[in-house]
Amino acid sequence: MAGENEKGKKTIVFLHPDLGIGGAERLVVDAAVSLQKRGHRVVIFTSHCDPRHCFDEARDGTLDVRVRGNWLIPPSVLGRFSIVCAILRQLHLLLHIAHFSSELSSLRPNVFFVDQLSAGLPLLKLLAPATSPIFFYCHFPDLLLAQGRARWWKRAYRLPFDALEQWSMGFADQIAVNSSFTRGVVSRTWPALTKQKDLKVVYPCIDTKPSPSASSGANDVLPWTASGLILSINRFERKKDIGLAIRAFAALTPAQRGAARLLVAGGYDPRVAENVTYHAELVALATGDLGLRTATAKTVVTALNVPQDVQVLFLLSVPGALKDMLLRSARLLVYTPSNEHFGIVPLEAMLRGVPVLAADNGGPTETVVEGVTGWLRDPGQVGRWTEVMDTVLNRMGEAELKEMGRAGVRRVRENFAEVQMGERLDGIFDDMLERASKKGVYQVAQ
Repeated sequence: MAGENEKGKKTIVFLHPDLGIGGAERLVVDAAVSLQKRGHRVVIFTSHCDPRHCFDEARDGTLDVRVRGNWLIPPSVLGRFSIVCAILRQLHLLLHIAHFSSELSSLRPNVFFVDQLSAGLPLLKLLAPATSPIFFYCHFPDLLLAQGRARWWKRAYRLPFDALEQWSMGFADQIAVNSSFTRGVVSRTWPALTKQKDLKVVYPCIDTKPSPSASSGANDVLPWTASGLILSINRFERKKDIGLAIRAFAALTPAQRGAARLLVAGGYDPRVAENVTYHAELVALATGDLGLRTATAKTVVTALNVPQDVQVLFLLSVPGALKDMLLRSARLLVYTPSNEHFGIVPLEAMLRGVPVLAADNGGPTETVVEGVTGWLRDPGQVGRWTEVMDTVLNRMGEAELKEMGRAGVRRVRENFAEVQMGERLDGIFDDMLERASKKGVYQVAQ
């Protein structure tokens, strides 16, 4: 069998379009690390990986990351045709490692892990050995992501690519998704495909090892957290509905709010027009419509020096160490996106003992347990969110709050740790290899 190692260890080849920083990339890196820790050999091929803009494991030697096929086709042409370029770059990557070099044949992979872009699966099926099955991880149907923000002419332009997405996914030996919610969406989007393929759910994981800041006295470093910090962490994008957190916080009476502060932190790139305009819209909402005092900080130094009477603080772009510090300092995490595919931030908060208030739809319904690790509320009923904020700030005793925090830690460690993800993937790969082996034996017998 291709790539057979001693004691059943596997050689697993990952194929990912652009190994930058994002939810999909975090999942790929975590999956690769979890499998590597189980003794398997893991190699990641990608069309692009900037050492200045990628996760630590992709640049510090933890993972074997190989950038191939990055010279012929650009990511876009004058900012357009990105989907065409992405497909061509993936095909170029496959041809490079299969024909322009001997890497694929020398690796002799047992399993391929492909995610995000399925267009190259038919070609991979031709190039890969019949005994090397293909696992495809569908984060979310790309056609829905494109249609959600496109005009009719762009949807028309996308039609052939949408058809290609469904057709090409059929070449995967196994398809997995990131939540039961996403499985339902995929089943409704492609009923014919899901009749042929049994969709598996493989939850993303988070690193459960103690962080360096775990005992660094975060509450002493952040002086304005003593009065109660309500935290929102998300990219500055309209679909994240950060305004919901601001409106719910503003609905607290002055007595309920006291000296508490809402801190809105998250991904912000000044080159991304939506980040800039949405931040401006949120500031206008808080100051103009709701009468709250706001400030915006771009560094931790400026954040620590904002006036005490600021009620809503916007913190643009949060480094990992500061993010961990904020989570440990918060009294409540407010997670506002609706129909989120999964949602890593609630897990990060629960791991640090912080209760979570999230929308009662999408991925958080599979991670947050109502009344045990947090609350799930209808995003259309702002008053229900305000009630939870009031409960956390004024009605819950410290013992009760800490017990909820401990329950969150237990839930993450028992269900969403790296080891669970590795075991889940390994079991699926074993099943795929067994089916491939039986199929090969049958074909030989014929």
